[in-house]
Amino acid sequence: MLAPSTPQSARAQLAALAENGAKFTSFVQLPEGADARDAAVLILFGVLDSLPSDHDAQARAVSRDLDLLLLARATTLRAHPGQVAFPGGRVDPGDDGPIAAALREAQEETGLDPAGVEVLGTLVNVPLAFSQHLVTPVLGWWRHPSPVRVVDEAESADVFRAPVADLLDPGNRGVTVIRRDGQEWRGPGFLVRDGEREHLVWGFTGMLLDGLFDRLGWTEPWDHSREIPLETPDTGR
Repeated sequence: MLAPSTPQSARAQLAALAENGAKFTSFVQLPEGADARDAAVLILFGVLDSLPSDHDAQARAVSRDLDLLLLARATTLRAHPGQVAFPGGRVDPGDDGPIAAALREAQEETGLDPAGVEVLGTLVNVPLAFSQHLVTPVLGWWRHPSPVRVVDEAESADVFRAPVADLLDPGNRGVTVIRRDGQEWRGPGFLVRDGEREHLVWGFTGMLLDGLFDRLGWTEPWDHSREIPLETPDTGR
């Protein structure tokens, strides 16, 4: 696919991807017989109302006003402290499936109004061996954006809307490397700013974004040899 020149063309591509059911094949499979726990994340695209002036300095193939909702986990959390993630979590018994779970978690974590979200569909479940979760990515389009914020400081340190063009900018891309016990794990990393803060998107979220952008045909050539240092205390995923 060609990179979208307008937000509406991006929405059409995302809807087509969800309808066709994209598969993510770069993840480690769950061990045989593992008791997988169902989870869901909301990958929510929208249109920014305005951008800082420096965002207009460099035009990119993807529409400058296309954005993605992300959050930074609190640094005090035991699991994955400080990491950037999509809104989401486990599917609770009271949820009517993964879509309902993703919307509920997004509302609880960011304060968004689920009524303004158009669900485009789901992608193929992604098994995570590390935490034994089976994650359903839910693709959404923010038809009527609502204000977002940190709802619970014990859970999140930041909630922000990241311009997709910044994530795709080759200057903001690289690889993260975990070296432990003679082994090495490499994964995609994205640097993105939220005001004065700079965040590193990596791990599960980085892999999902990398695979999604590739399948949409939005990825720009970038330097796969560039390493981005990890500064988070948690390198578990």
